[in-house]
Amino acid sequence: MQGQNLGQISGQRAEVTWTEGVPVSARFDDPYYSKADGLAETRHVFVAGNELPARFVPGFAVAELGFGTGLTLAVMRAAWRGAGIAGPLRFTSFEAFPMAVPEMRAALATFPGVAAELADVLAALEGGAVVVEAADLSFELVLGDARETVPGWHGCADAWCLDGFSPAKNPELWEPTLLAAVAARTAPGGSFATYTAAGAVRRALAEAGFEVTRAPGFGRKRHMSRGRLP
Repeated sequence: MQGQNLGQISGQRAEVTWTEGVPVSARFDDPYYSKADGLAETRHVFVAGNELPARFVPGFAVAELGFGTGLTLAVMRAAWRGAGIAGPLRFTSFEAFPMAVPEMRAALATFPGVAAELADVLAALEGGAVVVEAADLSFELVLGDARETVPGWHGCADAWCLDGFSPAKNPELWEPTLLAAVAARTAPGGSFATYTAAGAVRRALAEAGFEVTRAPGFGRKRHMSRGRLP
C-alpha cells in the first residue's frame, strides 16, 4: 500500500466519533489525543520527550507511528521554525487508517493557530498526495500496516514519536518485531518518546537496543517512556 495515495484507500479510512470536542477512533475506542489538552500533551511527550528542539540540526529526521490528526507534525514544524534551523525538517509518518482531511481540520481547529502550520500539508492530502516538499518541511505519509511498511522503509530517523492507540486496544503497533524495526531504522544516538509506560512496550524497546527510561507523564498519566540508542 506504500505506493497508494489517499484517494485510493477509501476502504481504509479512520472511523471517527466525537466526544466533548475530541476525536475518538471508533475502530480502537481511544481518543486521538488527551481530552485535557492535546496540544500540551504533544509538546510534553514528543517534543520534550525527544529532547527537542535542542537536538535539531540541519537534515534532522523525525518518524512517527500513527499520523492521526496531524497534531504531532504541526507541533514539530512549529518547533523547527522556532529553532531557525536551515533547510527542511524531514518527517515521515506511518498510518494504516488515515482520517479524512475535513476531520483533521476540525480536530486541529481546537488549538488556535495550529491548523495554519499544516495548511499546505492538508491541502496536499486533500488532493490525494502523500508527499509534501516545502522550504521548511520534507514530509511523507506512508500508508499501510506499519508492520510491513516500517521494515520496508529505507529511511533513518533521529527521533521517533510512537503514537499508536493504547497498547491494550491497538497491540499491532506495539509488537516486539515492529519495535525492533523501529530501532533498526534509528540513527546512532537517536531517540524515541511515547505516552505509554506499559511494561511490555518498555521491555520490547529495551530488547530492541534502546536505553529506556521512565519519565513523568502528561496530565493524569503518571509516567511515559523515552529512550536513546547507545
